[in-house]
Amino acid sequence: MLSTVDLSGRTALVTGSATRVGRELLLRIAACGADVVVHYRTSEAAATATAEEARDHGVEATTVQADVTDPDGVDTMFEAVEETLGTVDILVNNVGNFDPRHWTEIEWDAWRDVVESTFYGTVLCSRRALSGMRDAGWGRIVNIGFADSDQGVAHPVNFPYFVAKTGVLMFTRMLAADTQDDGITVNAVSPFAVENTVSDVSSFPRGRAASFDDVAAPMLFFLHEDAGYISGQNVAVDGGRLAEG
Repeated sequence: MLSTVDLSGRTALVTGSATRVGRELLLRIAACGADVVVHYRTSEAAATATAEEARDHGVEATTVQADVTDPDGVDTMFEAVEETLGTVDILVNNVGNFDPRHWTEIEWDAWRDVVESTFYGTVLCSRRALSGMRDAGWGRIVNIGFADSDQGVAHPVNFPYFVAKTGVLMFTRMLAADTQDDGITVNAVSPFAVENTVSDVSSFPRGRAASFDDVAAPMLFFLHEDAGYISGQNVAVDGGRLAEG
């Protein structure tokens, strides 16, 4: 699937794609022929480098700065993309801050940052993308979740992140139902830990974290033209681990 998805003629926006997982997902979309938008909030130099690498695949690539928790900022971001590359056909909501502390130790501003970037950012970007997708009669939205969220698992450490990611999955299912007659699909890909993790992976299934390709594979499947009847689904990319309460 990684080499057979033809996204030529499509424009893809991946939020938080200057670095880490978002960068890898964007580059794999570019490798499939889509023009791409590298979104960043503060990592301008990294975003520029990612766009340059994307152009090596023979596609158009641009960068855009925005705070995805700000409705006006999201509007401005989409307007800039539409002026240069046209309608956003593919939206990957990847932005999601986290705070790996016990919930009682997290300051309220940090709580808000995690919830707003992860959940509100997903809602605001999706809402803004819908008008163009509906007009075109085609669209793909993929939200990046967290593997344990669909099982109601929450831990005292990093609790706001679990709450926000659970909201992302609920939003995915709702939006899939709300767009079922519009030629749009809305799905989620939910890794547990990815290869850039600093965690000890020795006890993980298969003795490793998910690779970037492991995460990209279901995303690209959802973007495929033949996946147009699949919506509201979540794929956990966790090697088959059992969630721990």
